[in-house]
Amino acid sequence: MPNYLSPGVYLEEMESGSRPVEGVGTAVAAFIGFADQGPLNEPVRISNWSQFTNVFGDFSEGCYLGHSVYGYFANGGGTCYVVRVGGSSGAAAVDADDSSAVGTLAEAPRHELGSFRVAALPSAADKDVTVEVERAAGNDTAAKTRRPPGVKAGKDTGDGEAAGQGDAKGVQDGEGSYKLSVKVGGSLVESFNVSTDPSSDRYVATQVRERSKLLLVEEATASTGAALALPDRQTLVLTADAAAGGEAGIAGGTVARYVGDVSRRSGLSGLEAIDDVTMVAAPDLMTAYERGDLSREQVKAVQLAMINHCEEMANRMAIIDPLPDLNPTAAYEWRQNETGFDSKFAALYYPWIKVADPSDGDTFMMPPSGHVAGLWARNDEARGVHKAPANEVLRGALDLGVQITRGEQERLNPAGINCIRSFPGRGIRVWGARTLSSDPAWRYLNVRRLFNYLEESIFLGSQWVVFEPNDERLWATVRRNVAAFLVGEWRQGALFGATPDEAFYVKCDGETNPPDVIESGQVICEIGVAPVRPAEFVVFRISQESPGGAGTAA
Repeated sequence: MPNYLSPGVYLEEMESGSRPVEGVGTAVAAFIGFADQGPLNEPVRISNWSQFTNVFGDFSEGCYLGHSVYGYFANGGGTCYVVRVGGSSGAAAVDADDSSAVGTLAEAPRHELGSFRVAALPSAADKDVTVEVERAAGNDTAAKTRRPPGVKAGKDTGDGEAAGQGDAKGVQDGEGSYKLSVKVGGSLVESFNVSTDPSSDRYVATQVRERSKLLLVEEATASTGAALALPDRQTLVLTADAAAGGEAGIAGGTVARYVGDVSRRSGLSGLEAIDDVTMVAAPDLMTAYERGDLSREQVKAVQLAMINHCEEMANRMAIIDPLPDLNPTAAYEWRQNETGFDSKFAALYYPWIKVADPSDGDTFMMPPSGHVAGLWARNDEARGVHKAPANEVLRGALDLGVQITRGEQERLNPAGINCIRSFPGRGIRVWGARTLSSDPAWRYLNVRRLFNYLEESIFLGSQWVVFEPNDERLWATVRRNVAAFLVGEWRQGALFGATPDEAFYVKCDGETNPPDVIESGQVICEIGVAPVRPAEFVVFRISQESPGGAGTAA
């Protein structure tokens, strides 16, 4: 309390006690796949198609990532994250720090370049690649030395050394600047201004790894404390057979590369650090499968990793693509007998869709996950996360790989396969809204996503409660804030019931917080909600009445 000593008028700001719970975003997708450029194994936030092309380049030949992201934005998607795990060459781009990767520099033909070594990526195969390095003008790394702490620079002794340097003589500071050029057939295709200082954001190994489509650079030997350096001027010719990994593709290291490592923020695991992701898709799993780089079992392993990731995070859904060229019977067998997925945090869509390449107009078949993610986002914006994302037009889809009949869907739908169907005069629509869970309570996709939304919103909106006095006033404030949030959701149609009392309850009092709970430093708040479920089966019962016997319509 302020201590007032002088007469006068004082102003004080008082907290109202109301801490409203705000709804979180529900439609932020994360895509994992192949691109010809851009950061490797690093989630990048993308807001529109132009930004994607600036970072990752245009559509990659034979890959589905670019087309999936394009379909995501075309269907109404907003922000997304993209994790590049490889390129269009059929082999994953090599990460010099990934000792588990196939085709690292340790296994590939390489060339010495000062303190570094250089190798060509698979995308450089059958190309005449030349690498040129030249010290930047006005930079003289050799003249710079690192002095021990507390030793001041002395006067020139005349032999090129500064007095007082002692044992620091000849130790370079590693901040040399160089220009590194990459030419194909004599034409310049890549140019980098790089540094040999590992702490610099222009460090040569990092710059080349993240930006080059043709090369990989790493330190030649383990760091011994000596400064790193590049030659003042040198030219290397990389022959076509010097491509790292050759045609080995990504088979050996793909599962690990997709799964990644949370400590390095790579691959799927790197998404753990991004809380706002709500959807995860990996369309280029099918690219690797079609090329023969992944077996069916490996595809299943990565999809299981996606599902496990979503279950552990508990705030996102995995959108699973089926294998290509499956007829309805084969799709059912693959779902039931081969994969056996059972998760309330995953959804499967079938079949593949035919789209047009915006760059040349050619049509081709591709997995539907990217377009479906965009449809989810559009549905959330227009109706809300409580509305099942079904009976909606799939924009950009020209045709389907398989025209599914009602009889075929009667078998696929109970198995949790959400069908995409074409209806005369109504276009191509998503015609299913189920998860892959066998639990009837979590059968519908909108119910699971609604709970994700409610849980995340209440979690973030209640952070202020931590370390507050655990008493009746706190319990009443928690009840009031959560109830106000749920009333808003009920008014929007997200909860079932004619009144708020029928739609939900919030209990946080002495019954849920007895003395032993308070003594343990806990606050227990029980919340029950009645979610709306979709009208999946609409039945009109029509009977024939005799003349004069029909009742008056109400």
